[in-house]
Amino acid sequence: MGLVSFLLPPGVKPEQLRELERACMAGGPDNMPWPTEVHVDRDRLTLRRSVDESGYLVTPWQISGRGLLMGTSATLMERGEPYQLPLELARGKVNQLRSQAADWRAGGLEIPSPLNDAVAAASREFGRTVTQPDPRQAGVHAQDTITLAYVAAHQLVQAYVDQVFEIRHQRQTQLDTALGCSLGSATPAGDRATRFVRACNSAVLPLAWKDVEPTEGHCVWDTQDALLDWAEANGLSVSAGPLIDMSAARLPDWLWLYERDLPGLARFMTGYVDAAVRRYGRRIRRWQLTNAGNYASVLGLGEDELLWLTVRLVEAARQVDPGLEISTGIAQPWGEYMALEDRIHSPFIFADTLIRAGLNLSALDLELVMGVSPRGSYCRDLLETSRLLDLYALLGLPMRVTLGYPSASSSDALADPEQRVGAGAWNGGFTPATQADWVEAFTALVLCKPYVQAVHWTHFSDAEPHQFPYCGLLDAAGNPKPAFAKFCELRNQHVR
Repeated sequence: MGLVSFLLPPGVKPEQLRELERACMAGGPDNMPWPTEVHVDRDRLTLRRSVDESGYLVTPWQISGRGLLMGTSATLMERGEPYQLPLELARGKVNQLRSQAADWRAGGLEIPSPLNDAVAAASREFGRTVTQPDPRQAGVHAQDTITLAYVAAHQLVQAYVDQVFEIRHQRQTQLDTALGCSLGSATPAGDRATRFVRACNSAVLPLAWKDVEPTEGHCVWDTQDALLDWAEANGLSVSAGPLIDMSAARLPDWLWLYERDLPGLARFMTGYVDAAVRRYGRRIRRWQLTNAGNYASVLGLGEDELLWLTVRLVEAARQVDPGLEISTGIAQPWGEYMALEDRIHSPFIFADTLIRAGLNLSALDLELVMGVSPRGSYCRDLLETSRLLDLYALLGLPMRVTLGYPSASSSDALADPEQRVGAGAWNGGFTPATQADWVEAFTALVLCKPYVQAVHWTHFSDAEPHQFPYCGLLDAAGNPKPAFAKFCELRNQHVR
């Protein structure tokens, strides 16, 4: 059994020790976590896994000025002697920074002198770290290295985003990329309607099964009809879905009577897909049929059964209209859940298997909601996010990305009660100002990628029932948050 241990620096706070319990080992061709047994002492982190091969550490760590972020080491071999945790995190980030800078430079990125100096400074500081004989001083230098590397990584990605936008705008003044939000449970009116149209060129028609068919066999489409009429009247391009979100809060209550009944569940799910596509298929051509099938543990279904159901649902939609643009959604795309239980399919392999099934998918939807647990992803920096997007782009499909980041950390009465804020923190934590900064940085990164077909914010207003706490662009009183202004700026600068 593989065993790797890390010495912690003195003075680690109890809350930081608790966060280290989320650590795991990862690796393989898709860089996904392995099931990992984690033990945290006051001065040591020990990881045990069932595979005996090299991999790398994935762990939360507090980065000065950057937040509580999930970081990675370089590749590590198993050995009896413990590693120094800050040193290995510094090595991992510097290696990631230098490698990405070299790759982008080879692809034509012009790296300005101040950024070159920042990369060199992080490298020099790492050199001081590994040559420091005093372990305490080495720990200080390691933490300084980590900070310098994260700052340089942020600057590197910003330079990349600026230059990619510049190149794309030389060919196209305004991009055709869809930039929008999921509509809520009520037709926008007044200021909310004006703000939505100002911020978005597209809208997602929510078709949560629980809302449409609250009683078995009786679908109520009035809300969705009104929302679609409004979106079309305001010139928004409309996509629909997800029809089947594999979460307890989005599935009808009556469906639990058929728990573990795979044929029965398939019959009900395909029936709902058939009804929705027949009703709206002529007006809406882009559909996200499923979400979180890779991640879910609902209705007593195993991962192979969820994969089979996803295939069946796509086939059901194709039978109604073979010309539809169909996508399926991947939740928690870094695969954190893989560290907690033994799974066959990582999120990447789940997506690849669907593509290889010959379903003729038009796109893949990645759910990048950070800082929300358990459904969302632990907070990462821009460089980790860019690398993740490029990994999934290798599958060869256009990408649609759903984004979200909370503006507060308290309990949200209108959110899914299973979801809570607390999976790391970016920069200043969970405030309206930090959410605005996150919108500006991460939405721009995703939007600049040429393979991204659509960027959608998880929901528009916190004043209506929603899935992820405090992730709206409007607050619970219906007033715009600072993030709303950033979203509007991105729309005005880059898309039609």
